[in-house]
Amino acid sequence: MHKYLLAPSLLGLIFLLACFSCQSTSQADETSSDSPSKPNIIYILADDLGYGDLGVFGQQRFQTPHLDALAQGGMMLTQHYAGTTVCAPSRSSLMTGLHTGHTPIRGNKRTPPEGQQPLPSESITVAEKLKEGGYVTGAFGKWGLGGPGSEGAPENQGFDTFFGYLCQTLAHNYYPYHLWDNQDKLMLKENEGKAEGTYAPNLIHDEALAFIEDNKDTSFFLYYPSVIPHAELFAPAAYMEKHRGKYDPEKSYKGRDDGERYRLGPYGSQPEGHAAFAAMVNLLDDQVGEIRAKLEALGIADNTLIIFSSDNGPHLEAGADPDYFDSNGPMKGYKRDLYEGGIRVPTIAYWPGTVAAGTKSDHLSAFWDLYPTLCEAAGIASESKLDGISFLPTLMDKEQPQHEYLYWEFHERGGRQAVRKGKWKAVKYDIFKAPQRGIELYDISQDIGEEHDLAAEHPEIVEELAEIMLSAREESSIFPFEAKIKVE
Repeated sequence: MHKYLLAPSLLGLIFLLACFSCQSTSQADETSSDSPSKPNIIYILADDLGYGDLGVFGQQRFQTPHLDALAQGGMMLTQHYAGTTVCAPSRSSLMTGLHTGHTPIRGNKRTPPEGQQPLPSESITVAEKLKEGGYVTGAFGKWGLGGPGSEGAPENQGFDTFFGYLCQTLAHNYYPYHLWDNQDKLMLKENEGKAEGTYAPNLIHDEALAFIEDNKDTSFFLYYPSVIPHAELFAPAAYMEKHRGKYDPEKSYKGRDDGERYRLGPYGSQPEGHAAFAAMVNLLDDQVGEIRAKLEALGIADNTLIIFSSDNGPHLEAGADPDYFDSNGPMKGYKRDLYEGGIRVPTIAYWPGTVAAGTKSDHLSAFWDLYPTLCEAAGIASESKLDGISFLPTLMDKEQPQHEYLYWEFHERGGRQAVRKGKWKAVKYDIFKAPQRGIELYDISQDIGEEHDLAAEHPEIVEELAEIMLSAREESSIFPFEAKIKVE
């Protein structure tokens, strides 16, 4: 026999193994084709956009066609809550998966010369987890969790690329003197003096689109914390022209137009506040449309999860008029309130083929849920000590674990706390100034406007939620709160 000629019995065995191998490969290929590859993730965070500021959430005075289309192609989350009711702590909750009783940053605390209290180095952000899992990570917009070179700067918190404002105070101005391109300070010569040559959100948007283009062949996480529609109320001329004269009587605001601290935080004047606000939301809506168009052009739309939300309720600054636009919808409260209008935010999830089109969910969720949700979507193990619960099952129409409760605290305006447990919402104000003030209790399922305080009728529920206000949190040396709490 030739040394390479196999015995008939051995040939038969090889044939059977080959058949089994082909069948197994075929089954694996079929399973692979049914399971999407690691998705791209885009999280778009509006700044101070109210629950009622989108058409699909009830806006009547102006249109948001691109965001409405996003909702029509995906899911509206109608009971999704911000981390809290102002910028930095809300974003800290988003990044760390912890509510404001645990997240490191619990207030808007400045750190000279530029920036806010930095997120500590020991924090493990959702960006760090996704980066460890093979994602290219980029942030474009407003950071607010650490100034240049600090331990909280984006490059030290899991982001490969950052472009925009590191300091949220400087992000008050739409024609800034500089932005940050990673660790490089980019001077905007077109804005020198009083010039208005470069509208920062447009420049930031172009960089975000370039990031998508550059990373189309890999898995990426794009965090897009837009500065729109935070005050000041400035929009490009073309957008102002589209809205001018449509929202009379106009509301004017006299701000800082020169002198000390000009473009260093104080808001500029705006004689047409209504038109400017509508124009800004119009621009934000168009930018969302351009992101979707970019994904379609690159052929990666179907493998991209997009989530859109806002960092807190509508603001009242620099001539803003949320009552005119009904920006908080049927709810009471604005930015800096822990009533529904201050913390319930318009949220949309879009993922073709995974999130069913035209759906709504009233699942109770919050910013601290984003961390485990994105990790689960990416097939990455999440951190174990999180307050968040993944809401990916809700997005995929599967059985969804529920929160025992949601908790918020706010360190300004005399100190405020809130708890949501099932249909019940407890709110306590003036914790520092008047600790004897009682807890308010609302049945949100029947009273979304929080008009009827039921505390006197349900003392046992008040006591239960008061205990949560005490037990849900840990004290912070940087943001002290506990010593001033007296729940009655």
